[in-house]
Amino acid sequence: MKKNFYHLVTATLLTVVLAGFSSCGEGKADQQAAASQTPSLPVISLPVKTLTGYQSYPARIEGVINAEVYAKISGYITDVAVDEGQKVRKGQVLFRLETQSLNQDAAAAKANVNAAQVEVDKLKPLVEKNIISEVQLETAKAKLKQAESAYNSIAANIGYGTIKSPVDGYVGAINLRAGSLVSPSSQTPLTTVSEIDKVYAYFAMNEKEYLNFIMAADGGVRDEKIENLPQVTLILANGEEYPQQGTIETVNSQVNENTGSVNFRAVFDNPQRLLTNGNSATLRVPKTYTDVVVVPIESTLERQGSTYVYQLDADNKATATEITVKDEINNLYIVSDGISKGDRIVAKGIQNLRGTTTIQPQETPFDSIAAPIKKSFR
Repeated sequence: MKKNFYHLVTATLLTVVLAGFSSCGEGKADQQAAASQTPSLPVISLPVKTLTGYQSYPARIEGVINAEVYAKISGYITDVAVDEGQKVRKGQVLFRLETQSLNQDAAAAKANVNAAQVEVDKLKPLVEKNIISEVQLETAKAKLKQAESAYNSIAANIGYGTIKSPVDGYVGAINLRAGSLVSPSSQTPLTTVSEIDKVYAYFAMNEKEYLNFIMAADGGVRDEKIENLPQVTLILANGEEYPQQGTIETVNSQVNENTGSVNFRAVFDNPQRLLTNGNSATLRVPKTYTDVVVVPIESTLERQGSTYVYQLDADNKATATEITVKDEINNLYIVSDGISKGDRIVAKGIQNLRGTTTIQPQETPFDSIAAPIKKSFR
């Protein structure tokens, strides 16, 4: 009897112990399964940074002085005295026109002047002796002036046959060569002489961009704001940055009705004559943001026109949080609302998250996600 009782107790205890071991094993397995279902994702803490971004606009380059050269008389070009790209001085001969017929007219006009002068000289002593009236002398003098005027006009036209540079500068394209017939009514200039020690860069902003730009500038009235506008830069057609910075000098006060844009003009020094009339470039206007919260674009998600990050709480629960993006520089969003300095967000893999998700955070340096941070334009 006792022996059977001891066997029963022993079997019961063994069953309890085995059950305990079994439950412990199942608990650890459940914990491991739960851990395997919790995603392990990189997490960054948000800093504040000072960044400079650039808004870019197509620009057209022109010389500060851009003088088109036209013929003042009709005639055939007999000589082109300069070449394209040549530096010339004001008054230097550029073209010569055929003036043979004008020379003949000038000789005839000069003969008329001489004849009129002889008539005046003949009448003067007769008037002094009261042989003829003074009216006859005055009439002769008037004829002399008419003859002189006709001669001077022809002589001036002969002078116009030698076409000279109106300014110091560089010769542009020569559109007509020797043998071409030109006239004052020609629509195409013979050439253009440009002074390019300084050049203008013309560009335009749409109305919204213009208002934001001017309103953000320091100063009271509009003229003060223009004086305080930042220096601008040029990206040349080959992708290189022009070494000189420029200054925005003028802003058109009217919106173009056809394009809805406002025209700007910036001036650049051009000591190496690298820029010339007709060049194209991209003008960059800088904008600096000081001590702003930034988020890597890679760490954001776009949904129905809104931008989100997955923000972590103290329990490592990641929740979608909407942010307000103020600007974009390189691979960073500048954020004006929604998150703050020091907040933790999921750096990568957020496209797989839904709702509120507990994660295993892998603390990651911010710059390993956002670097390299460089000045850029878009």
